[in-house]
Amino acid sequence: MSKLGVVIVAAGRGSRMKTQESKQYLLLQGKPVIVHTLEVFEASPEVDEIVLVVGEQDVDRCKGYVAQYGIGKVISVTAGGSERQHSVYRGLECLSTEWVMVHDGVRPFVKREDLIRCLDGARETGAAVLAVPVKDTIKVVGDNGVITATPDRRSLWAIQTPQAFRRLELLKAHESAESEGFLGTDDAMLAERAGMQVRVVEGDYTNIKLTTPEDLDWAEFILGKRGEDCR
Repeated sequence: MSKLGVVIVAAGRGSRMKTQESKQYLLLQGKPVIVHTLEVFEASPEVDEIVLVVGEQDVDRCKGYVAQYGIGKVISVTAGGSERQHSVYRGLECLSTEWVMVHDGVRPFVKREDLIRCLDGARETGAAVLAVPVKDTIKVVGDNGVITATPDRRSLWAIQTPQAFRRLELLKAHESAESEGFLGTDDAMLAERAGMQVRVVEGDYTNIKLTTPEDLDWAEFILGKRGEDCR
């Protein structure tokens, strides 16, 4: 079976969390968010290697976490770039695996079964992303605050991570974007731009990205519920 590497991106500051500490280092049940995320992939037999990309000032701290919590699959803790896209590229360069998953460091609740299905989807088409159907009605709003369109909700999906790709193909997509000065919002966008077919694999609504203070309450609830389910 071809090897799988994971790039976990945690170099951002996250101003919307409104905390002095960066959100990836906030504690959930006494453990940093980034450690919860790392442990998901550490415990997944499908994963061979992990690269953790963080802010330059946090490299030593995160190396300490890796040692303290026994995250043995981490082969590198490296400093990120000025944008998420640049950070992902630095992580890709550290790997030698055929397949790669890119994951947000502040999504600590992805389920192993969803990770597997995302990887299976990528192996069929070359690229796949986890996503969930949008629940709310979405409006397109102009600069003047007036609604200009209402897209059909049935065609709208909220994209999550991990996102899975052939590593060399994603590297090429990144290099093409960089050479043309294009900055995408996620790796799937770069893959689409490069002509890759990206499959959507339905994930889980609990695979939240911790962004605002309210998300921390939701995160504590999810952890508590999963703890009850394991009893």
